Amino acid sequence: MFVSYLILTLLHVQTAVLARPGGESIGCDDYLGSDKVVDKCGVCGGDNTGCQVVSGVFKHALTSLGYHRVVEIPQGATKINITEMYKSNNYLALRSRSGRSIINGNWAIDRPGKYEGGGTMFTYKRPNEISSTAGESFLAEGPTNEILDVYMIHQQPNPGVHYEYVIMGNNAISPQVPPHRRPGEPVNGQLVPEGRSQQEGKEKEGDQEKADTRGGTPEMFTLESAQTFPVRQPDRFSLHRPDSVVPPAPQPPRQSRDHNWKQLGTTECSTTCGKGSQYPIFRCVHRNTHEEVPESYCDLAMKPTPEEEPCNIFPCPAFWDIGEWSECSKTCGLGMQHRQVLCRQVYANRSLTVQPYRCQHLEKPETTSTCQLKICSEWQIRTDWTSCSVPCGVGQRTRDVKCVSNIGDVVDDEECNMKLRPNDIENCDMGPCAKSWFLTEWSERCSAECGAGVRTRSVVCMTNHVSSLPLEGCGSNRPAEATPCDNGPCTGKVEWFAGSWSQCSIECGSGTQQREVICVRKNTDAFEVLDPYECSFLEKPPSQQPCHLKPCGAKWFHTEWSMCSKSCQGGFRVREVRCLADDMTLSNLCDPQLKPEEKESCNPQDCVPEVDENCKDRYYNCNVVVQARLCVYNYYKTACCASCTRVANRHSGFPGSR
Repeated sequence: MFVSYLILTLLHVQTAVLARPGGESIGCDDYLGSDKVVDKCGVCGGDNTGCQVVSGVFKHALTSLGYHRVVEIPQGATKINITEMYKSNNYLALRSRSGRSIINGNWAIDRPGKYEGGGTMFTYKRPNEISSTAGESFLAEGPTNEILDVYMIHQQPNPGVHYEYVIMGNNAISPQVPPHRRPGEPVNGQLVPEGRSQQEGKEKEGDQEKADTRGGTPEMFTLESAQTFPVRQPDRFSLHRPDSVVPPAPQPPRQSRDHNWKQLGTTECSTTCGKGSQYPIFRCVHRNTHEEVPESYCDLAMKPTPEEEPCNIFPCPAFWDIGEWSECSKTCGLGMQHRQVLCRQVYANRSLTVQPYRCQHLEKPETTSTCQLKICSEWQIRTDWTSCSVPCGVGQRTRDVKCVSNIGDVVDDEECNMKLRPNDIENCDMGPCAKSWFLTEWSERCSAECGAGVRTRSVVCMTNHVSSLPLEGCGSNRPAEATPCDNGPCTGKVEWFAGSWSQCSIECGSGTQQREVICVRKNTDAFEVLDPYECSFLEKPPSQQPCHLKPCGAKWFHTEWSMCSKSCQGGFRVREVRCLADDMTLSNLCDPQLKPEEKESCNPQDCVPEVDENCKDRYYNCNVVVQARLCVYNYYKTACCASCTRVANRHSGFPGSR
């Protein structure tokens, strides 16, 4: 009830004072014409001294990626506002001291929305408009019932995080609650400026600057190092209603009449939970005795018009929200289907997802169920096995297997269980086969045009399906594959002589190999090397031929580096890297660890403006020439060269620094 009481008070303090006929208004003490308002601490007629505003900016320069603590939100804090100074690729995170993640924990980024934690409801905002420069934010009315820690998931330079919350002071004055009001009902009021001196704010801001220059690394989840130092800034607005209730002194009415309109209670709330509406009841009373009298005693034209007020804003009991069943996991036979079951609670006319323990008093509906759309089809063997594919040895035989539905139609194989499919092909052994030597005819050409050479033929042992040869096979008496031949003496004959081929030019894929081809004269016992033109009447054998080795497989290819983006002060250059197969098509089979870099830094040296030794000022008052903008004329540009050049560089930047 205390949390609902505070939320209701804060909602009403943000509502403008109700305008009444004749320019009159109702103060926070419910008297028409009263000028009392609720201060930022929730005190009717208070002077803003019952609470403190704690705020500051976390602007440490972070170096390591990951979670860094920004600020601690104490127990009992209200009007919490954690906001990035401007948009970045960083994320804000929130968790409790017990270790429970509330927003963006465990390296998982949550969607913007409302999240319950620390006894209050946090609104997580992440502007996603392209044109927007606003950063992320956490907003909560409070009060918190435990200590919370705000973190930044650091990924790029810190843009700064502004934090602000309100805590009650030791001398806090409790807000007024009229006797006829129940805790949790709204009170009309308005915000008033805080009356503390500007000097105090400046002193506190100086303390913050000192804290920011202390250095150190902001702590991560596992560290307990430097932290930010919160600063009280009394020139901000904030609201909070304390526990106790102290009624203020009655405010004298402005009108001279003895009777006036006063609010005496409200109508019944339209709902029992989840934020309903009710209306104030106004009665005519005596100004001094507050005794109710007939309405004719008061001016009917001055009677306030009842306006709607929220009530029973505490959440309704949690309930299980059941989603629709998913499609069955199988088109036939026994399958599974799923549905989402969430614990939800109506809060401020909005249905929010809450922790499952809120629904533990209810039996949780099942999230999975079995399903069967139809009976599956079955396999049928339509033919017997065929004869073996070979007359001897090991061959294969086949049969026809079909998937048939429960009404007898042949359907696709996927309609049946593939694990139960009968074999439609198998091996068959027809016994050992006889073997014999198979020969080709001798080649007609001798291997040498003169002198001794050989003629060849091919010999192979193959299965014989015709003759009844011994089953032991071809045996060891392999017929000869070469026979000698001689085309006569070779004395004085000129011919091309080719050496042996070299190794292939590459280790894999297609390459080339070379050999030496020379013109020789063959004598009885030796060869004589001649000039190539001596053999020009003969066809010269090739000295180069293609060679093909095993496939290379996928490899990384890259282009040349691009030009550096800057000529000085650190730029970068890029190149394109692709994984290509042997046929030069894109592939994904390359080793990712061997991938060449696609981007690298370049030109880290500082930019130095070019200094021209001949470019000097000839007069002492060249600053007058610059101020008069006379550098556009060649005479002054030469006479005051150094001054005019500095001005030109200041407007356009040093050459090469882009």
